[in-house]
Amino acid sequence: MVKKSALAFCSIIALLVFVFLVDGSRFRIAAQTRETYETLKIFSDVMTIIQKNYVDKVDVKKMIYDSIKGMVSNLDPHSSFMPPDMYKELQVETKGSFGGLGIEITIKDGVLTVVSPIEDTPAYRAGIKTGDKIIMIEKEITKNMSLMDAVKKMRGKPGTKIKITIMRNELEKPKEFSIIRDKIKIKSVKSRLIENRFAYIRLAQFQENTAKEFKKALKNLESDNHTIKGLILDLRGNPGGLLDQAVKVSDLFLDSGLIVYTEGRIRKQELQFYAEKNAEPFDYPTVVLVNGGSASASEIVAGALKDHGRAIIVGTQTFGKGTVQTIFPLNDGSGLRITTSKYYTPSRMSIQEKGITPDIIVEDNIADSYPSSKKIKFIREKDLKNHFKGENTGDAKKGNAEDKVTTAKKKDAGAVDPPLQTALNILKGWELFKKAENEPAAAMR
Repeated sequence: MVKKSALAFCSIIALLVFVFLVDGSRFRIAAQTRETYETLKIFSDVMTIIQKNYVDKVDVKKMIYDSIKGMVSNLDPHSSFMPPDMYKELQVETKGSFGGLGIEITIKDGVLTVVSPIEDTPAYRAGIKTGDKIIMIEKEITKNMSLMDAVKKMRGKPGTKIKITIMRNELEKPKEFSIIRDKIKIKSVKSRLIENRFAYIRLAQFQENTAKEFKKALKNLESDNHTIKGLILDLRGNPGGLLDQAVKVSDLFLDSGLIVYTEGRIRKQELQFYAEKNAEPFDYPTVVLVNGGSASASEIVAGALKDHGRAIIVGTQTFGKGTVQTIFPLNDGSGLRITTSKYYTPSRMSIQEKGITPDIIVEDNIADSYPSSKKIKFIREKDLKNHFKGENTGDAKKGNAEDKVTTAKKKDAGAVDPPLQTALNILKGWELFKKAENEPAAAMR
């Protein structure tokens, strides 16, 4: 008599013979080629051998999940399979609130690496820095640990303690950090007035209501009996987020024209997003700040405003992520996130691997966080395993902006925040220019 577990296993293998194609909320099943059948037969044989001969009894569902994880993670750095618990975590994260440490992480050379700590979070306050290699979480070595597994281990109930072990360039030996988890509420928009006439707005991440909050923040700055003379939009360290929010933020600055477009294998992945005329356009002179931590949705905004001549971009070369991921919910509550298209700026430039080159190269002043003899190296898309290669399309600037950074940093070494100071100088220069332009001819003789 055939055991129920064996029948369940055979059913799982049978399902693997088909590819599930998503069409709205339905799946259409398509038969695969003979080569696919043969390959799946090998997979089935391996599973059967393990079930019969492995020293301990194995969890079939876990093995299937692990197999899918490996298959998807080898596609590219941004595709992943999420079991039900991880998929729920992702849904919570897009809301901007979760329990954890507050760090953006990636995997480089098989090692869990910090992209950037998020401001005002436990990790930030504990002293975790960009470029730190997380070699242990509690007592578990992270070598070859999947990104989603690492995220799951570091997330947890606020108030609970976790130990992570860090290695960084200036340390002679690994350093252990004991951090208390907290409710991470990422404030997407922060704003203030500088010198009572220049608006400064920082976008930390593109979440569900970022565009609405951005517009509200700008309106609040205007309503305090101040006439805004210019805007500094700070996208430094912004890892991206929701595509539609990047489009909506860009649209606030533009009355017409293409913002971004995507191209994929199937027609429905080929999308074009255009600006619409605003009833109340934000027509201030604008400077956008970027750096190596500005990725994805941040690069869409910077690229659109740069291509339309709507803003001057200041900072260092951006991350270089020019791909779009789509999340497919699966029947058991798990989720599949895969790269479905690539996006391009209005001038048909792909920023994949290369990033956005600023108009003016100015490096962040990091002397307070790192020894002056050591320069922080941002991890970029081109450093990640299996990343998509960039394309030479449009009128992208040649050369690597990083080659010019050192000189720019020396010029502004005395400034607390050189990119911000540069942005202010640009807006002040523009203000003087407009003032002179509007003066009567007699006064200009």
